Amino acid sequence: MEELNFKTQEIDLKQEMEIAVLPLQNTTLFPDTVVPLAVGRERSTRAVEAALATEEKLLACITTRSENVTGDDAKSSDIYTVGTLVNIKRMMRTDDVMQLIVQGMSRFEVVEWLTEQPYLKASIKLLPPLRRVDEEEIEALKRNIHGMIQEALALLPQVPPEIRVAVTSQDDPVQLAYFLASVLDLGTETEQKMLESATVDELLALTHAALARELEIMQIRSKIASEAQQEMDKSQRDYVLRQQMKAIQKELGEDETGEKAEAEQLRTRLEQADLPDDVRKEAERELRRMEQLPQAAPDYHVIRTYLEYILELPWRKSSEEKLDLNEARKILDEDHYGLTDIKERILESLAVVKLRPDSKSPILLFVGPPGVGKTSLGRSIARALGREFDRLSLGGMRDEAELRGHRRTYIGAMPGRILQSLRRVGVNNPVLMLDEVDKLGNDFRGDPASALLEILDPAQNNTFRDNYLDLPFDLSKVFFIATANQLGPIAMPLRDRMEIIQLAGYSDREKLEIAKQYLVPRQLEENGLTAEQLTITDDAINLLTARYTREAGVRQLERAVGNLARKVALKVAEGSTGSVNISAEEIRGYLGPPKVFPEEARANLPPGVATGMAWTEMGGEVLFIEATLLPGGSGLNLTGQLGEVMKESAQAARSYLWSHAAEFGIDPSVIKDNGVHLHVPAGAIPKDGPSAGVTMAAALASLYTGRPVRSDTAMTGEITLSGLVFPVGGIKEKVLAAHRAGIRRIVLPNRNEADIDEIPEDVRSDLEIMPVAWISDVLKATLSDDAAEPKPALPMPSDDGSAVRDPAQIR
Repeated sequence: MEELNFKTQEIDLKQEMEIAVLPLQNTTLFPDTVVPLAVGRERSTRAVEAALATEEKLLACITTRSENVTGDDAKSSDIYTVGTLVNIKRMMRTDDVMQLIVQGMSRFEVVEWLTEQPYLKASIKLLPPLRRVDEEEIEALKRNIHGMIQEALALLPQVPPEIRVAVTSQDDPVQLAYFLASVLDLGTETEQKMLESATVDELLALTHAALARELEIMQIRSKIASEAQQEMDKSQRDYVLRQQMKAIQKELGEDETGEKAEAEQLRTRLEQADLPDDVRKEAERELRRMEQLPQAAPDYHVIRTYLEYILELPWRKSSEEKLDLNEARKILDEDHYGLTDIKERILESLAVVKLRPDSKSPILLFVGPPGVGKTSLGRSIARALGREFDRLSLGGMRDEAELRGHRRTYIGAMPGRILQSLRRVGVNNPVLMLDEVDKLGNDFRGDPASALLEILDPAQNNTFRDNYLDLPFDLSKVFFIATANQLGPIAMPLRDRMEIIQLAGYSDREKLEIAKQYLVPRQLEENGLTAEQLTITDDAINLLTARYTREAGVRQLERAVGNLARKVALKVAEGSTGSVNISAEEIRGYLGPPKVFPEEARANLPPGVATGMAWTEMGGEVLFIEATLLPGGSGLNLTGQLGEVMKESAQAARSYLWSHAAEFGIDPSVIKDNGVHLHVPAGAIPKDGPSAGVTMAAALASLYTGRPVRSDTAMTGEITLSGLVFPVGGIKEKVLAAHRAGIRRIVLPNRNEADIDEIPEDVRSDLEIMPVAWISDVLKATLSDDAAEPKPALPMPSDDGSAVRDPAQIR
């Protein structure tokens, strides 16, 4: 390595001289600046050696017009004519490269190009110092430049202190401009213009414009960096932690969870998954997108979650069915007592599935009061079919996106509950129960019932598109079972897509058998008791049904049995070893006084009172309609929170009796000269519906004629002004309620005769059922006369269960 230092020589600025020329690429040298240069090309090296051979060690440095022209290729036409004469202060040769330290001495202009080989040589003339034209403009530009320098230094804290001092202390405007041009990257064209400037005014103007542009760029960069820093602080922290975690995992030999490994795992799972072609195509496209993203990107995790959902859904995976109808019948009989018609209908559906496996799964709707076994029937069907079972509670749902999912553009988006259920069960042919479908709501977020129209339509659900996946999924193999307490709130288009199966309430005898076979054993097991430690007599269960529960199903009855079991469990836990046998007489001691006092048959009904039957969500009820004359009054006064339909039934009954007064032996003046007050207890409970029409007609006819209605008779039916009796619903529940109340004669519309077959045989055998078609038939069957005494009503359990009593004893 050779290193030489040289002394600065005096230069005559007036003379012309012949000198070696060094072409520079993308670099402009200025007077009064010291800069390093690296020279490695052959012709350029010869030019430097020629300069070093002279006493002055001077070299002419000129910038090439194009950055693509090298020192060896440069011709006179490729080089500017104005450059800087430099003095070589130091030279150090390493290998094939000469490292120079040069100092700018003065500007020059090429007078004539002499030779191009073996190096460029030209005759040059030194240019005079810059002239000052307008002192005020020079001072203004100088001050502005100093101000911008201060702003720039504030944005560049990394600038060394010595450079800060050199810039701020520089008072000569020309040297300041040349210094700024040498440290800032202003571009070859701008720097050459500054070098060629003949006046200080022009030089400072160019410097001011260039510095203003650079300052604006620095301010924008600082703003962007500040905003990005705020946004990236968390991401950088997460990145650092993630890198540290990777390092730890690598040390532990668990470094397979990186981005590439994660993508490879997803790709392997995708290749092994049994997916439809269109689903696979979309999944591969999303996987390619994910591979291009860093793990810290928000879309990375969105796509990964999306792909995991696709891979976990059972697109073509089905559970193997075991369609043994005898086994299915056995399972249904094991799980549920009675419900013969319902079981037959379910077995018919299963038989169709067995004979035609490719048929679309049926869609059933179980409608009935709470506690009659709708949900447990769905579980039994799944067990009989050997399919997976899942339940979706729709009660109170108001957002259709709960069923169809949210689009992936939303933060926290996920598929709808239908696909989530299929993901949980892991097969595409489960039994899916949509519980409480009659309690769906709707608001500004959408109508879930409308979303069910596609889900429950066999013609559409084979290409169901969830908003999150946006891929067609086949729901036609899913066995949908919906449950509801009422049909009314269900929209007609939705109701039309399902096969409706009505589940009525249980009779007292059925409840007794259900309690003995299912409820008592289950509560014994749940409370840690054995059959030897606790027994409950039949009379005790009947008393629980009649006086401690009020329902069509058995849910409250099971709760009451559970209360008894817990009290006995307390005794056993305290050390009692004896067996406990709970009879009807002991129920009051365990559960307190009776909590339910249902309407019961009255021993004697005064004129104007008739016994009717009503349907409620809890099953059937007996109600009494009471009417009284208002002497001197007029019109019809109705009380008892009656709905519009029920009020119209009362008006129709009064109008019919008034128009047919002679036929029924009624004095028209009694109707004309007296008002009527008709009341339906209990007054706090709202009531509506047309089925009380015949009861109101019987009560008014009894009032007008003075003949009491038979106390052992209950009735239901809609009436018309022409005297017809129309059919009504809920016959089974109404008749069961009347039977519990001790009624033994039932008056029904003759068009409801088909519903009589639904009444349990043990109840039918205790009743006299009388179908009627006209109001006159109702009055003949219900109004008593002097020759006909009412037959005694059925016996009912007493409050304490000690004996049975006749309703005639009730006051």
